[in-house]
Amino acid sequence: MIFDGHSDTWSDVTIRRLNGEKDVFRRIHLENFKKANIEGAIFVIWIDPPYDKKPEKRVKQIIECVKEEIEDMKDIVNIVKKYSDINKGLNENKINILIGLEGLSHVGKNLDLIEYYYKEVGARHASLTWNEQNELATGCLGDENRGLTEIGKKAVEKLEQLGMLIDVSHLNEKSFWDLMSVVSKPVIASHSNVKNLCNAKRNLTDNQLKEISKTGGLVGINSFRGFTNINPKKQDLIHLVDHIDYMVNLIGIEHVSFGFDFSDYLGEETIGSFTEENSKNPSVDGLKSTYEAKNIIVELEKRGYKKSDINLISSGNFYRVFKEILK
Repeated sequence: MIFDGHSDTWSDVTIRRLNGEKDVFRRIHLENFKKANIEGAIFVIWIDPPYDKKPEKRVKQIIECVKEEIEDMKDIVNIVKKYSDINKGLNENKINILIGLEGLSHVGKNLDLIEYYYKEVGARHASLTWNEQNELATGCLGDENRGLTEIGKKAVEKLEQLGMLIDVSHLNEKSFWDLMSVVSKPVIASHSNVKNLCNAKRNLTDNQLKEISKTGGLVGINSFRGFTNINPKKQDLIHLVDHIDYMVNLIGIEHVSFGFDFSDYLGEETIGSFTEENSKNPSVDGLKSTYEAKNIIVELEKRGYKKSDINLISSGNFYRVFKEILK
């Protein structure tokens, strides 16, 4: 069974609900989750372009749509707020969903909003930025000399106090190291790959990977082709799993997992706004969508990974981190 550390399903829910659709997850996504044996995921609230120009307005729209959607799917999903909720969902044969915040541009300097998202929205995960720089930190497309702000450091403290999982994917390198200087608990990079294998801004250096492992955290492998290999002919499942091999050898199998970041269901307009390729499917060949997630398990088996090791990568490592963070 698989836990996916990064899913943009809430974005699809929002787009469709604002167009008058309802019960989106059940109709569009549930069957694919079941085909892939995905038992849970972090569903992020992401301020998608062009709405990132007015993040406060967009986040309210998304939250309203998410709350309505959760009401529609109570019988098939379980919202995870504490560690014991995971077993509850598994026992009830429901999809476990942990609500995440991909970027906090909508917070500004008002850190009380983080507590609102925790209590009223049920968020248990957050990254300080998407690609942008904001009041808290600097994303990978921001000023490389700018890191966390003083209020950003206070935001990290707030997240740890509340028991929310801190995600370093999308931070620029200076913000990464600034954050690492103030954290005291495991952190994750929910959807990032190895910079030494593919020199993309969103990928992580060996030193960054090692630092994440030192916190007890993990890195979720990302299916996006532009983070897998600079050669278009090598943007496939085989070369993506090379990133898993590399990380396992560098930081240990207990610090590697999945954060697929599938976006095939979002449509050309949305995908084209955040990818270098105007492609209907920016994920690697052989792992293009949720329903193909089992292919990565098959490839790991071919490479000789034991069942117990595959269980760690596919879900066990995330559950270990959740046990430490989610109270």
